[in-house]
Amino acid sequence: MFIVIEGPNGVGKTTIAGLLTERLRHRGHLVHLTSEPTRTRLGELLRQAEDVIHGRALALAIAADRTLHVEDEIIPALDAGHIVISDRYVQSSLVLQRVDAVDLREIWSYNRYVLQPAVCFYLVDDPHTIGARLTARRHLTRLEATAMPERELQLYDQAFQFLRRQSWHQTTIDCRGRNPDQVASAILDTLDPLLAHRRAA
Repeated sequence: MFIVIEGPNGVGKTTIAGLLTERLRHRGHLVHLTSEPTRTRLGELLRQAEDVIHGRALALAIAADRTLHVEDEIIPALDAGHIVISDRYVQSSLVLQRVDAVDLREIWSYNRYVLQPAVCFYLVDDPHTIGARLTARRHLTRLEATAMPERELQLYDQAFQFLRRQSWHQTTIDCRGRNPDQVASAILDTLDPLLAHRRAA
């Protein structure tokens, strides 16, 4: 099963993806945790070069990194029987590359043939809470500094609606008033029927 955790910068994706991995492993599942950009040489180059690579060039480079991610890491882990959890995926491109002035349909044209997840979880929170977390960070990337939480939340909603028209399975998780453990529990409540079906199959 391929699961994606998405949402604006500062919403807590990495924390929740890690917690979800721990909880599923505790239940006896094989779980492979990954993220985008990847930890490959290309992915690390993209992390370092975001300040100097912009617009279409960045969108294409991230799509290339994602294609390698799917082919070299995600599919082999799935074939080995793992649940794969990715911190960021196509939705991040549909949001952050739009912040970088690339059209949504152009971004989709670079990503439309990647592997479709079993389910994508969108984390949403109060924009002031997200903003406070970002302010507390020692360093912000160019896109983190450019995209305001309110704007990112709006663009993630538009990405949700767009991918729904492409028949992607998506669920929004409201993090307001919840600690990370409660958010992970809410995700597991949604996953349980899918996992039961997977075991039955």
